[in-house]
Amino acid sequence: MNINITSHYGSDDLVSKIFSALARAGKDISNLEIKDLSIIDQLHTGGHIATLELAKRAGISEVNRIIDAGCGIGGSSRLLAKTFQCKVTGIDLTPSFIDVAKELTKSTKLTDEVSFICGDILNTTLEDNAFDVVWCQHTLMNIKDKDGVFREFKRLLKPDGIIVLHEIVCGNTQDIYLPVPWASHQDISFLISQHEMEKLITDNGFVCRFVEDKSDQAKLWWEKVNAAVLKNAGKPPAPLGAHIIFGDNGKLFGETMTKNLNEERIKLIEAVYAKQG
Repeated sequence: MNINITSHYGSDDLVSKIFSALARAGKDISNLEIKDLSIIDQLHTGGHIATLELAKRAGISEVNRIIDAGCGIGGSSRLLAKTFQCKVTGIDLTPSFIDVAKELTKSTKLTDEVSFICGDILNTTLEDNAFDVVWCQHTLMNIKDKDGVFREFKRLLKPDGIIVLHEIVCGNTQDIYLPVPWASHQDISFLISQHEMEKLITDNGFVCRFVEDKSDQAKLWWEKVNAAVLKNAGKPPAPLGAHIIFGDNGKLFGETMTKNLNEERIKLIEAVYAKQG
């Protein structure tokens, strides 16, 4: 377990913090709806809309068994299961995230469709050929051994199964403005270029179905996030928001991500790769 990564994401009493915040926001914590949670469980670039658009383009359906690699507090796992009536297993390295994911899934009445494991996606110990889809959304930035993770994805996938990527890659430099959502310091950020990632994936026996640079859309998203932060500067924070998980750093992400994207230090890509054979 990478202690630096779990320290970046982990938080004491995160379950109680989130449920207290939901109650203060007027939510029925025993009967939550997916839409009640998007402001805290869809913190990746583009939010829930990006998740749904990519899932539809990838052809996700009720027949799929999905592993959500680096699932965080389970937002995409629940959204995919609810929208497409599929079965999802979420896995994440951070114990507090898995604790929250399980409790939120109970409160949204999705425990029959969604389950969670605290573990390392480089070595899941799950069965071979068990999944139709690996869902990988803003996860690879924290993984140094990307060749190892694509080998594990290949092992987990059935023949012709797919990897669905929604990932940040390196732009014109490894030097990025910090903090960013995946790292408060450089030693837990492991960005590689789009070309390097594509080569690692194809070398591991996958064929590309599509890949698209979504950096322009990402810029608009983070500009809106930054504008909202500036508008609310000096005001008490709303009950729900990135600050629950990331603390004061959450207020800086809009600025740093906007600068990183505008200066082409990072890019956002979406892609689907299919396992051959």
